[in-house]
Amino acid sequence: MDEDTTLLALSAIAHRSRLAIFRLLVAVGPRGLPAKEISAQLGIVPSSLSFHLKDMSRANLVSRSREGTFIYYSAALDAIHGAIDFLTENCLAGAAGNPSSR
Repeated sequence: MDEDTTLLALSAIAHRSRLAIFRLLVAVGPRGLPAKEISAQLGIVPSSLSFHLKDMSRANLVSRSREGTFIYYSAALDAIHGAIDFLTENCLAGAAGNPSSR
């Protein structure tokens, strides 16, 4: 994952509602949930939820799949793993053995 993609993912998840959405989607697994269910479980009004899901989709943190008339959203774990790997390789490399980096 490159720096721009990592920054996009981190900035997209750095919001209380988007982090809650991501946590919920990780917890429910790969099938995901329709937007109506996410809204009901988290108490986020549909218009705000739509905004957050769009931002998260743009950052590849969620994926969408259609089942009938419903769009199911699920957590895209590859994106968050890529951001973590980027941080580990580019920001934390050598931190454990270098007291000045703490």
